[in-house]
Amino acid sequence: MTDIKFEPKDYKSDQYVRWCPGCGDHAVLNCLHKAMAEVGVAPHNMAVISGIGCSSRLPYYMNTYGFHTIHGRGAAIATGVKTARPDLSVWLITGDGDCLAIGGNHFIHAVRRNIDLNIVLFNNKIYGLTKGQYSPTSERGFVSKSSPYGTVEDPFIPAELALGARGNFFARVIDVDLKNTTEVLAASARHKGASVTEVLVNCVIFNDGIHKSIVDKEFRADRTIFLRHGEKMVFGKDGNKGLVLDGLKLKVVTIGEDGYTMDDILVHDAHEKDTTLHMMLAMMKDDMPIALGVIRDVEAPVYDQAVHQQIEEVQTKNPTRKLKDLLMQGEIWEVK
Repeated sequence: MTDIKFEPKDYKSDQYVRWCPGCGDHAVLNCLHKAMAEVGVAPHNMAVISGIGCSSRLPYYMNTYGFHTIHGRGAAIATGVKTARPDLSVWLITGDGDCLAIGGNHFIHAVRRNIDLNIVLFNNKIYGLTKGQYSPTSERGFVSKSSPYGTVEDPFIPAELALGARGNFFARVIDVDLKNTTEVLAASARHKGASVTEVLVNCVIFNDGIHKSIVDKEFRADRTIFLRHGEKMVFGKDGNKGLVLDGLKLKVVTIGEDGYTMDDILVHDAHEKDTTLHMMLAMMKDDMPIALGVIRDVEAPVYDQAVHQQIEEVQTKNPTRKLKDLLMQGEIWEVK
């Protein structure tokens, strides 16, 4: 943090943004600039890492340090950057294909280790850069260039994967909601440890309208619920719907009907260590609203901090400071 006040423009590079007109990635970039300014970390104290894909072009559009790496390996590079330089704010920009296919192993272990990375996962349920093949998040039966008769496999659900990898921060936003996306990205930056923010983005060329059923303004209020810690789980166009526990399941009720009052509505606790309710919220589908906002935000030991603490502890017990001293320890002999 610094006393200097930064503006979103301070995080913008002079590069022409090369995404298709109407692509949801434009909105996320805009929100990221705003979130960074809100958090206030200086551009020279930030590193933005990416793999391969449309979303992975993002480092070029940042006035920060950046590294456009190779397919699926962004998490591995970001891990190295953060471990070597824990003072930097490190962001990983990735897509559903880059992150959850070839990069899946790196992703789950970055989350499991709880490395202090801000992972922004762009999910358009398609391979866009390679021109329209189905991705690990495409639904069963999805017709694409690589599945002309429909896929015959079930998709990954990013929330389920992240929480299953013992993730301590998971959030979900939509590209057309700039205000809340900025708020969530700022929360991600403030979280110490691995934070995963899934952004539902639209690919206007190869998968246009894939999230239309939840993001369209006509019915967004009734099909999404934006969660905030400490607030009632209320949603709906008229603000009269809410979530309650019905046995071991979540249930949508109408406040004022069937005896339900505001007192019955659940209060969101993003800091609850038990993942049960967070998983239930993240996995809502069918006749339930899609959960947006910060679903889980729990403190836990951070990998990069632990590594440096361990190094310091070992150094205090070992007087050896130079490689030559290390090599000359123990029995030595000279060959003439």
